[in-house]
Amino acid sequence: MSTTLQSQQRAAVLKGLGTFLPERVVTNEELSQRLETSDEWIRSRTGIGQRHWASPGTATSDLAVEAGARALKAAGCQSVDAVVLATTTPDHPCPATAPAVAARLGLGTVPAFDVGAVCAGFVYAAATASSLIVAGVAERVLVIGAETYSTILNPEDRTTSVIFGDGAGAMVLQAGTAREAGALLGFDLGSDGSLPGLISIPAGGSRQKSDPTPPDPSDFYFTMQGKQVFAHAVNKMGDSCAALLERIGWSAQSVDRLVGHQANVRILHALADLLGVERARAFVNLDRVGNTSAASIPLALADAVEDGEIRAGDRVVMSAFGGGLAWGSTALLWPEINVITSH
Repeated sequence: MSTTLQSQQRAAVLKGLGTFLPERVVTNEELSQRLETSDEWIRSRTGIGQRHWASPGTATSDLAVEAGARALKAAGCQSVDAVVLATTTPDHPCPATAPAVAARLGLGTVPAFDVGAVCAGFVYAAATASSLIVAGVAERVLVIGAETYSTILNPEDRTTSVIFGDGAGAMVLQAGTAREAGALLGFDLGSDGSLPGLISIPAGGSRQKSDPTPPDPSDFYFTMQGKQVFAHAVNKMGDSCAALLERIGWSAQSVDRLVGHQANVRILHALADLLGVERARAFVNLDRVGNTSAASIPLALADAVEDGEIRAGDRVVMSAFGGGLAWGSTALLWPEINVITSH
């Protein structure tokens, strides 16, 4: 599915960005002390050097509140008309985590709900928020991506434990027009439900609980078929970005910064190659934070701004791929906004 906006139309415009990372830093060296791995092995296969993990007793909502508060402050506002939270690691199976986040932020009884699209979650949440604004349902929406993946990782599985980190990122979107800097110019979204086993947590849901066969304890942990995911991620994000660029009238060569989901540096480089974007324009911060799933895109955007790699007026394309399978892309001209981080 693809959507785009004409310059005179109502649009969702980025007004502020905030992020939060847990204090604890887990290095490759620390993981190599208990797993059959090494810093060289992890870096050569993923590009990751460290990740942040939440301390015991810290839930996804705690990270979401911190990032949300920073985004609100960055946007200079104290209220929104809705909260959309993307996460794979909600505080509870029921209820959704977003209403609790909204309440803790002092946002009152605004509509608040979770979006589940795994690593593509933030793009899906932004598309949902944008739709609320374009439809006139909301004037301002807080969009958050927050994860505590450390709570769903098998500590004995080096293929996942070395990849994922915890964190949260949030943006405030406000009604404006597509001609404004910061306007989300369009979306391309898609999914393929025929391959759910490539990225999954097999147990814990109604499918497993309806089966009288006791699950294996390892089935309650996150699993991923890395090699197959790699190929699908590159191809689906590539097709999605190409479709979006065609609809909004940008050439790949005109893109100043490609901000892909921070899963693997080789995926980011392969995506850039496929699109014809210079690798140097594909921003990478996974070496510092790992794969933070739904928090990946906003964390990368904030770091790119802080690093001086995204400036006002830059053409920025964002693309993500995750379980489902699900993928999505969006684009904007970067605005003059405040970015507030925890570091």
